[in-house]
Amino acid sequence: MSDPYQVRMPPNVQSVRVGEHQLVFIDDFLVDPQALLDAAAHSHFEPYPGVSERKGYPGLRAEAPADYSQNLCALLDPLIRLNFGVPEALPLRKSICAFSLTTAAPDMLGPLQRIPHFDASTPHHMAVLLYLCDSRHGGTGFYRHKATGLQQITADNCEHYLDVHYEELNSSPQPARYFEQSDEHFELLGIMPARFNRLVIYPGSLLHSACINPECSISADPHSGRLTVNSFFDF
Repeated sequence: MSDPYQVRMPPNVQSVRVGEHQLVFIDDFLVDPQALLDAAAHSHFEPYPGVSERKGYPGLRAEAPADYSQNLCALLDPLIRLNFGVPEALPLRKSICAFSLTTAAPDMLGPLQRIPHFDASTPHHMAVLLYLCDSRHGGTGFYRHKATGLQQITADNCEHYLDVHYEELNSSPQPARYFEQSDEHFELLGIMPARFNRLVIYPGSLLHSACINPECSISADPHSGRLTVNSFFDF
């Protein structure tokens, strides 16, 4: 039986600088992305942990097929090492691949869901995102924190960043909306636009935010909502 989640070979690997850092993306990633979309449509989605407390990803997730995860890992282990300078000696630790759907209305977001965030402050933690939605659903924005000048949060600067950042949150609460453009605390450096069957790879330590279009993206329907497949590679 043929592999329904086959990666198109050779992959069209491209890179772009946003601020001081590199992002890698691959368009037309899967030979048949519709097969993965169909799998999502038949998956059982559950709320992300923390949603009821208005923390974390503001929506639903379901585990993606293991065959897709295996294909992703086979390609990205060497590709990430090459493009992001990960030493060969470091072992790979990978999260599950999860379908994600944004379902929380802007007025249901908690304070930390209204601002850019970082996934981890470790040096080789990589976020991998496959868009199974089109450009109407925004993309992923990357930011600089104005008060500290930081674009990337590391073990050395994390405590300082959080001290300054939480003081800002306490003194000037954010409006109930999905973050996208610059404001008094964060400067938008660039957006990686959503594109159907586009894979994006970036360090999870970068300050970033999902750019959401509430008019069409808030949906639990994989066929019409902001459907992505997310995973993390750590070394």
